[in-house]
Amino acid sequence: MTPDRDVPVDPDAPVLALDPLHAVVGEVEGHVAEAGWDQPPHLFALVETEALLRAEPQLARTLGIVTAVPGGLTPVQQEALGDGPLDEALSRVVFGEGVLGVVLVQEVLVLPPAAESEVADAGDPAGAAAEHPDRREVRMVVGVLRGGAQAAVLRLRGRDDEGDERVTGPDLAPALAQALLATLED
Repeated sequence: MTPDRDVPVDPDAPVLALDPLHAVVGEVEGHVAEAGWDQPPHLFALVETEALLRAEPQLARTLGIVTAVPGGLTPVQQEALGDGPLDEALSRVVFGEGVLGVVLVQEVLVLPPAAESEVADAGDPAGAAAEHPDRREVRMVVGVLRGGAQAAVLRLRGRDDEGDERVTGPDLAPALAQALLATLED
């Protein structure tokens, strides 16, 4: 599947409804983007909004939720994952059955394929990638549901005076999606 690129919106065009997972992943990306770049990873548990309203009405009011769209999902930010390797941190996370899904936000550096071989031979590959002139900073927002559904938004940081580029699709980070699905296994 080819990723969709955000394009200017025609205000007179019909509105297409997103499925709840894509909607909440986009919502989380927008929320995190408001705080700018250079952030640590963020982990969100996804709960059914209607269930949250019933079980925790005071929390729902605090979050500004007064009604729920049937099947809607609410992201609940979790504690910081720490400074260690992300894969190790995720391997220690297990969500109970009340959590329907999970969203992870992580910033990474990417290089064009030709540049990857240059930094692979460096003494400090991460440092070399950070200094490489062709690097791109990317914020990955990946969400999964217990049934295996996946959604992702990638925000590529703009260079100089150009704006950020936003790419969406279900399979933009399959390895990360699999690691997130493992947090939902019983």
